[in-house]
Amino acid sequence: MDFGGLEVTWLGHASIRIRTGDGTTVLIDPWLEGNPGCPESEYSQERVDAIFVTHGHFDHVGNTVEIAEATGAQVHAIHEIAVWLESVGVENAVGSNKGGTVESVAGIRASLTTAVHSSGISGEAGIVPGGEAGGWVLEFPDGPTLYHAGDTMVFGDMSLIREIWLPDVAFLPIGGWYTMGPQQAAMAARLLEVETVVPIHYGTFPILTGTPEELREAASGAFDVTALEIGAPTG
Repeated sequence: MDFGGLEVTWLGHASIRIRTGDGTTVLIDPWLEGNPGCPESEYSQERVDAIFVTHGHFDHVGNTVEIAEATGAQVHAIHEIAVWLESVGVENAVGSNKGGTVESVAGIRASLTTAVHSSGISGEAGIVPGGEAGGWVLEFPDGPTLYHAGDTMVFGDMSLIREIWLPDVAFLPIGGWYTMGPQQAAMAARLLEVETVVPIHYGTFPILTGTPEELREAASGAFDVTALEIGAPTG
């Protein structure tokens, strides 16, 4: 799979690392330590310039706080999560909201989209509000446009994401139970009219039963399904 000059690494579950040609490194939903699928060698990240959080659940906020403290990474999240991140010591939290586009590191344009899901943040006091769940569209200068859907079911306004941002690649959850499964993900890909889908959020736990093979069958050749190997850079 050619990601238009980007190096893309799946770190298990919904965690994605993207590295540009000049070494700029971003993480999406970096749940690393404690993630059954993430190699132990990836628990510590040497360089991270920006982190994008889709919503407040533990398996998506993950190790954001620790990574931001260790690397100084800029952290992008919906306003409520950004405020929470600041409250626990993250210095470079950037809050935005759905429909807004912000310029991140290295000229990356980042747009927060909707998602149909919940977004509570678990902590010592129980679950606190985390705003609403979302997805991220990342537009790379002179490169592709990537859409990470976060956790969601299929929804009709994915066609608006297509019209507004024209994503080239979609990272879509397929595990089922907490998100859409392969059949809904195939419908989402058709609404988005992307050429390539990278399946995420599957296989981490037995309850997440959807598979890339089921997605390929549901695709009926309408789009390419690129199932990445955890920890193996692609691009």
